[in-house]
Amino acid sequence: MSTKKKIAILGSTGSVGKQALEVIRNCQDTLKVVLLSANNQAELLVRQAIEFKPEAVIIRNEDQLPFVRKKLADLPIQVLGGSKHINRFSSITGFDLLLNALSGISGLWPTLDAIEHGKDIAMANKESMVAGGQLIMDAARQQKTSVIPVDSEHSAVFQCLQGESDQNIKKIFLTASGGPFKGIKHKDLSQISVEQALQHPNWDMGKKITIDSATLANKGMEAIAAQWYFNLKPEQIDIILHPQSVVHALVQFHDGSIKAQMALPDMRLPIHYALNYPERKPVSIPHLDFSECVHLDFEKVNIENHPDLQLAMEAMQGGGNLPAALNAANETAAYAFLNKRIAFTQIAEVTKNVLQHTTLIPKPNLGEILATDQASRKIAEAHIKTIPGLNR
Repeated sequence: MSTKKKIAILGSTGSVGKQALEVIRNCQDTLKVVLLSANNQAELLVRQAIEFKPEAVIIRNEDQLPFVRKKLADLPIQVLGGSKHINRFSSITGFDLLLNALSGISGLWPTLDAIEHGKDIAMANKESMVAGGQLIMDAARQQKTSVIPVDSEHSAVFQCLQGESDQNIKKIFLTASGGPFKGIKHKDLSQISVEQALQHPNWDMGKKITIDSATLANKGMEAIAAQWYFNLKPEQIDIILHPQSVVHALVQFHDGSIKAQMALPDMRLPIHYALNYPERKPVSIPHLDFSECVHLDFEKVNIENHPDLQLAMEAMQGGGNLPAALNAANETAAYAFLNKRIAFTQIAEVTKNVLQHTTLIPKPNLGEILATDQASRKIAEAHIKTIPGLNR
């Protein structure tokens, strides 16, 4: 009988975390959950722990710690609370693979901690790759660990490169559906409501990433992360519109050949692939049926009509700590829009202001990345407060 792969999941109550547990529920002969963590959703964390019986759980919000301990008192599960345990979770229990499904730059510390302990990473925490991708990949190369992307586009590139050399890549193309406002000029989106922006045509995602998809900021940040995942230069990365979201990425090689990874738009597929890698195991979710696939459309992106994407691509070109500033500014602005403090079109305005006030550090260390993140959030918040019409 083969040994089960031990999985630690940080962010188990979020969208990716919940879908990962659905995948593991159907792979219990090969995968075992040994650690779960949540930010505030204590009741859901308890239900997950009762079902999957990990060795340990961590609740970031320590106010919820007594509740979780009480509910799990009859089970042999270690219950911990606070950011300090999430940041240094690798010493709590043994595991083979970390699924980092945390949201925001807070995922950078535990990623580096797991790599330091020689563990492989299934990476769904895009913000950490944007802000600190070079640190993560440098550490992974030094420790000889694998960083397996979970985001659908990065997973697609990763799959296309199996059996290939990074040196043979001419260019990669990340696809974008165009979101709910495809074809509408940016200047005409000032009155868009939060509810309208959350209506993604193909994907079911968390609120913040859905807003990023609507502005196409998400694609720019995917480009930055791809630069680090696959050791690419900015000019080797392009974005193309593909409304059907069936082709998730394409890789063009120096001989002109192109590989594409295709599947229905379902995050469970890249999650399943990452958790089971290097094996490709069967999965009982809908498969792409070409008898129902009428056509596949591809269009060039008019980047001037997508200022959030343009700012991200400029930050990638500038390098250094600019992506960290971009990530912090975009996150602050996106949440301000979700809280109806600014207009949809003002997300880019806030991000642009932050980048203009960021001093470039060509090769930042961890402390400089974190300092840039904090400074950028303060600049973004200060600028948001100057925008007329806020509901303060």
